[in-house]
Amino acid sequence: MSLTIDVGVRPGSTRERGVTAAAAAVRRGELIVLPTESVYGLAADPFSPRAMEALREAKGRGEGLPVGVLVGGTRTVDGLASGITAEGRALIEAFWPGPLTLVVREQPTLAWNITGISGAVSLRMPVHPVALAVLAATGPLAVTSAHRAGGAPPRTCAEAESHLGDGVALYLDAGPTQAEAPSSIIDLTVDPPVLLREGAFSLDSLRELCPDLVAPDAG
Repeated sequence: MSLTIDVGVRPGSTRERGVTAAAAAVRRGELIVLPTESVYGLAADPFSPRAMEALREAKGRGEGLPVGVLVGGTRTVDGLASGITAEGRALIEAFWPGPLTLVVREQPTLAWNITGISGAVSLRMPVHPVALAVLAATGPLAVTSAHRAGGAPPRTCAEAESHLGDGVALYLDAGPTQAEAPSSIIDLTVDPPVLLREGAFSLDSLRELCPDLVAPDAG
């Protein structure tokens, strides 16, 4: 039986209760749903094989499903990624927290199964205060959009719950998400870097810090 906690739009005791419950669920290897700027995300401990298996089962996808990682601070990046370039660090400094996802080389010693692409992981630091509060309590989380494969990304907690039901231990309801555009995605594992999706940030704005960035349709 899943639990839904209304964490509201302002900090308070109910939000603290929700964050505490979310952290406890993640430590138990259970799934949670939390808000980000644009959609609700299905989250799990990326270092728990059981949790990652449950996440993919809830999503209705197999081992090939790539799952990104949300981080609660920029300092976490060096523990998860290797070979971040000067341009990559400039992008992080300028656009995090925010709707910018970076595909980077993972640290080879990490014991996780995040993506279908060996050696790479997508990282982002969200803006949403509830997501940041949960990440501060849990550390990095594997997160994918909280809907079954083939469904529409949920912009309310109720939509996420209609997709995933009791397969999730805890839902954190912070009301409808606000951002219209998804995150921009840059692949930093190649040289020059490639913009995989323009999203919230335009190519021109990203090129101010990453002049060699290749446009999505250039290849």
